[in-house]
Amino acid sequence: MVARVVVLPINSQRPRDGRATFQLMLRRFLPLALWCILIATVHGAPARKLNVLFIAVDDMNNDLGCYGSPIVKSPNIDKLAARGVRFDRAYCQFPLCSPSRSSIMTGLRPDQTRVFDLQYHFRTGLPDVVTMPQMFMRNGYYAARVGKIYHYGNPGDIGTSGLDDPPSWQEFVNPAGRDKTTLESDVINYTPQRGLGSAMSFLSDKSGRDEDHTDGKVATEAIRLLEKHQGEPFFLAVGFYKPHTPYVAPKKYFDLYPLDKIQVPNVPASYAKTVPEPALYSTRPWPNFGVTLPQAREVKQGYYATISFVDAQIGRVVDALDRLGLRDNTVIVFWSDHGYSLGTHGLWMKQSCFEDSARAPLIIAAPGMKAGGVAPRPVEFVDVYPTLADLAGVKPPSNLPGVSLRPLLANPGAEWNRPAFTQVQRGGFPGHSVRTARWRYTEWDDGKAGVELYDHDSDPGEMKNLAADPKHTRTIAELKALVKKNWPVPVTGGEGPKKKQGKKAERK
Repeated sequence: MVARVVVLPINSQRPRDGRATFQLMLRRFLPLALWCILIATVHGAPARKLNVLFIAVDDMNNDLGCYGSPIVKSPNIDKLAARGVRFDRAYCQFPLCSPSRSSIMTGLRPDQTRVFDLQYHFRTGLPDVVTMPQMFMRNGYYAARVGKIYHYGNPGDIGTSGLDDPPSWQEFVNPAGRDKTTLESDVINYTPQRGLGSAMSFLSDKSGRDEDHTDGKVATEAIRLLEKHQGEPFFLAVGFYKPHTPYVAPKKYFDLYPLDKIQVPNVPASYAKTVPEPALYSTRPWPNFGVTLPQAREVKQGYYATISFVDAQIGRVVDALDRLGLRDNTVIVFWSDHGYSLGTHGLWMKQSCFEDSARAPLIIAAPGMKAGGVAPRPVEFVDVYPTLADLAGVKPPSNLPGVSLRPLLANPGAEWNRPAFTQVQRGGFPGHSVRTARWRYTEWDDGKAGVELYDHDSDPGEMKNLAADPKHTRTIAELKALVKKNWPVPVTGGEGPKKKQGKKAERK
């Protein structure tokens, strides 16, 4: 830092009237005042606090332009990646809405929050837990939420607070647009036995504007709060509801994806014999919920259309932040609660331990950190809480299992050797999975219900289970030890571990 102090010359011969006397005193003491300001700065006087814009999306996988998709159009998320660090291997702790969101917002693993389903609230067992926005409020920040941050039945709870956490906010807004209020009865559902929250369902809106849809209203309300609170430190959580099913968006976004360009994997029936039965549990009937491949292509078109729609709304919010002059003093975090299968392994949606369900997009753009960086090593969503505390210079709770990602924000290629852990629940037993730079290892019911091993160097699609190959005995032993270290004893509590997942549990 270069400091310049300008010393004004003093004319001692000027008349000593009142005005001249004041000017003389000003000239004599102004240099001293400037030096005091300089000394205070050098010795750590409080700087302006960093704001946090915390952007969440629902059920979005890594099919984005910045993550290498050749078909998905996501220009605004791509621009955000260019101004920050894109984490190529970021993993949620539980690929289901409420467990994942409870985990990232508390900084705790699901075995600590005891949230394994869509009904149990973490404060039932942890009434005094300090959530991420609470940490910021305790340090003088304004904290607000627009849309979905904690769990909401989607689309059922749109317009309500759902399973929110009121102590986390000073203000909240629950928008509801025409996708909920007008169009829901017109949605095309190829799996009518399932509720819309877990159905192969979509609708191209031929007349509605972006601003008329729920996520358009989320963006509008977020911009309003940015304008209102731009002069104070803020933690603003902006939660979009798409691309969660039903895939409803204005027609222009469907037009971006001609059906003849959409492909869905045709998984042979013999594949199901190569993996443990619990691995395919989350899609019934298997494959593809029993729909035809042409129907699956229509559904996938709708999924991609809603990605592009929500991308446009994210662009509106980030552009407003820049327009207000807040870019250089705001950390932007973009994340999805989990990944999403689109026919890989014959599966759709989430709740599996495969890569495309456990892996999710994570982008962090922070002032003074690397721009356009790519971090290739595995990181976890429990790392986000301590990272934001570190960047903002505030003290997080002492019991957080994650670590700050600041070293990777400064140097995305820095040495990093931490595995990522993901879990699901299969009725009466868990599935535990660990991801290292090369391997994914998953065991069901501590291995009693099956084991999986995938080599991502040669099999990034996880289609060849190597668990029975004696050449990998040592690798399995090492990965099994990591699982045992992370889950030393079975955890009970909440509602999830013992409760089978019926239709209500599937409704998201």
